[in-house]
Amino acid sequence: MFPQVFPFLHQRNGASDPVPCRPEAHRPLNPLLTNPCQSGAMKALVPLLFLAACGASPAPEFFGATRTDVTVNNRTYTVFQKGERVEVIRLGYARRGEHQEIRATMIELIPRVTGCKLRETTLTGDSGEMRGSLDCPA
Repeated sequence: MFPQVFPFLHQRNGASDPVPCRPEAHRPLNPLLTNPCQSGAMKALVPLLFLAACGASPAPEFFGATRTDVTVNNRTYTVFQKGERVEVIRLGYARRGEHQEIRATMIELIPRVTGCKLRETTLTGDSGEMRGSLDCPA
């Protein structure tokens, strides 16, 4: 079925003939979803999954938001603003004991980057990701 629907999944030996496959010689990645002789396409997806995990991605409510990348004290943060809502994401590793300082830095970044005042009672999150509401001048 797969070669007819997805001809690019067919393994080739450089000629126009498909490479002979012995299913018993291959251990399938997932026997329910993968033909063991055509696992190359699934293996090609692994690097793409790693690339998708890189960088900061906003929460769904911030899709289409304005993105600003800021570095403070050798640590990178990404700020997403959409209307009167804000999300701050810390990138990179934080050691034990650094989280309170990081959280304070994230709170300080919000008015600096957005030009709006943070409504402190709306703030949720931790030193990795934080969201809140803003009071922006009209």
